This record gives sequence, structure tokens and C-alpha cells, in this order.
Amino acid sequence: VGTAIMIGGNIKGHTRVLTTAISLQTSMGNFNLSLALGIILLAIALVINLFMGFVQNR
Repeated sequence: VGTAIMIGGNIKGHTRVLTTAISLQTSMGNFNLSLALGIILLAIALVINLFMGFVQNR
């Protein structure tokens, strides 16, 4: 999270990454939103892993 802020910045709508948004929303007390963002991040990781596994097995 720290590296993403240092290199990419944290400008809403432009350079904010999902992990930074989760950290920011958690620190602001928006636990429902941070949990939803975490679930989205896990879903993205799962889809990428399933896709890569499919590509490797072809």
C-alpha cells in the first residue's frame, strides 16, 4: 500500500489503486465498503488464477 501511494499517488478517480482504497476506507471507518472492495479484489485474483490455469493446461 505504501509503495502504491508513493509511486502512483492517491488521486481519487485517477491513480488510486484498489488496495489503497481498501486501506483508506478502513481507516475512515467505512468497513462495509472496504469489505466489498476486498471481495472484489479476491474475485479478480480468483478469475486471473483460473484463467492462467486454463491457459497453462491448453
